[in-house]
Order: sequence, then C-alpha cells, then structure tokens
Amino acid sequence: MLNINGLKVHFSKDQKILRAVDEVDLRVDAGETLALVGESGCGKTTLALAVFRLISPPGKIVAGVIEFRGKNLLALSEKQMAAVRGREMGLIFQDPSSALNPVMRVGEQIAEVIRQHFRESRRTAKQQALALMETVQLPNVEMIYGSYPHQLSGGLRQRILIAIALAGKPALLVADEPTSALDVSIQSQILALLKQLKNDLQLSLLLITHDLGVVAHMADRVAVMYAGKIVEEAPAPDLFTSPFHPYTAALLNAVPKISFLQNGGQQVFKPLGGRVPDLTNLPAGCTFHPRCPLRMDECSQKIPAVFSPAANRLVRCFKYDVEEK
Repeated sequence: MLNINGLKVHFSKDQKILRAVDEVDLRVDAGETLALVGESGCGKTTLALAVFRLISPPGKIVAGVIEFRGKNLLALSEKQMAAVRGREMGLIFQDPSSALNPVMRVGEQIAEVIRQHFRESRRTAKQQALALMETVQLPNVEMIYGSYPHQLSGGLRQRILIAIALAGKPALLVADEPTSALDVSIQSQILALLKQLKNDLQLSLLLITHDLGVVAHMADRVAVMYAGKIVEEAPAPDLFTSPFHPYTAALLNAVPKISFLQNGGQQVFKPLGGRVPDLTNLPAGCTFHPRCPLRMDECSQKIPAVFSPAANRLVRCFKYDVEEK
C-alpha cells in the first residue's frame, strides 16, 4: 500500500541543517495497522506530513521515494497530488482545536471534502456528510452539522476530524497522535472507533503515537523511530515480549505496570534518562549511544546498519552485528 525508501526531510535552522527524517525505509501493507512510535521530537509527525507532501519551508524533502499503490508521490504534480491527498489517503491531525477551521461550521468542513473529490451537489454532499457523522458515532448529527468547532467538546471535534479524513473514501488512513489531546475515557472511545472503522472499511492504518498502551491495543506491526531514523521493526507481540533495540527496551521499561499499583507503588520502573538529541548537532555514530546502557566503543564511531536477527525483525544496532559475526 505505502512504501517509503531512503526518505530524508531536512529543515534549515540558523544556517544549520536539522535532519528531521534521515534515510527512513518503511512500508504499510494492505489491511494492516502499523504503529510508528518514539519520543516527541523523533520525527514521526514530519514523516507523516512528508507522505502527504505537506512539508513547508524551511523544510524540504531532499531525497527518497514515497510510493503509494505503485505511484511515486514525489514525482506527481501538485494537481495530481491534490487528487491523491484526501481522496486516496486520509490524515487525522493530532490537535482538533487547531486542525479545524474555527469560522466554518464543522458539517460544511466534511461536505467540502466530498464536493472537492466527487463533485457532488451541496445537498448530496450534506446528506453524505451527515451519514459519515453517524458512522463516526456522533450524536444529534443535524445539530452538530451546524456547530462551530468551539461549541464542541474535544472528543466530538476528534470525531469530526475522523469524518473529514474518511470523506474521500481513502484506502490508507494516517492518524497522528489521534488521542493525545483527549482525556483517558474519551481516548478509549476514539481508539475503539478507529479499530472498528479500520475493519469495517478495510483500511490500512498508519498510527503515530508515543503511547505504548495504544500500540498494544491497536497495532499489527511496530516501527520504532529515534532521532529521525527507524531503529527497530517487529510484529507487535514480538516487540513487547522481546525488544531488540536498547531504545525500545528503555521505552517499555519506562511504562508503569499494573503490578506497580498492586504492590503499593513498590514495583520499580525506569524512566528513560536524557533526551532526544539536537537534530542540528547529532552525536557521532549511533545517535542513541549517549543514552544507551549497552554502548560499545564502536557505537560512537560509526552509524550502525540495519540487521535482521530474526524473521520479520529489523534492528539498527551493533549488538546484532557482533552476534552475527
């Protein structure tokens, strides 16, 4: 469905180059949910925007190929890309408060997508928009259709964003932190809705998140991103039971377990020390080595290649180079 090879996205900052996405290879297969995880600042949202060719100056896609259903999106004209964006691929932005037009009624924002891609009349577009609003389980759709974003709760606005992303009947849905701005009870409702829609509409889903609980609930396969690079890929069950990359293991160790509460708060979990490096001044060698408990001399000298130490597993770490030798 989606195949990304050698993608690089750079930003110019104070006469320096910020390498937000650095030689990323990634694929999303038909019908699967791929979760892209990592801390804030690792390049996840930039990767999503690059897929839709929504990188604005001073950012620029400087290398790579993004193929969707066999078409290189980077070779399309803007007019051709506009026909793909929203129609064949839908994007759910992470903050509904800023993603929706504040001076336009929310129902019209859904109907606008339908008119744009299917050339329907206003009457027909409204009826289809109302049907979509019911699909995403909005109540009182006629009333909400005429509402402005500020008149709705965060959960209702998020459902409107999902309806907008589905209005073009896409094959691929990209959800960028779709629950980060919501409280916990609403998060579970939105996740359940996305899972149901993905199955009912036979969508492929690229889910971008830093929440490993969301990953465990939703994903078939997981790609872990750090400082602009994919450092590990694995089927979701394998990643949780046997993480290969030290960064993946550190992320999992930083998640409080149920036993933490059951044992009166005595269960130890380890917050991940340090922070994502400045992408304009990356450390030499493996970018994770300053924070890595397993670092070797080699880690600070060379960038590790991608190794496949097990079936359907990829990892960018010298540890597996040593084991293969």
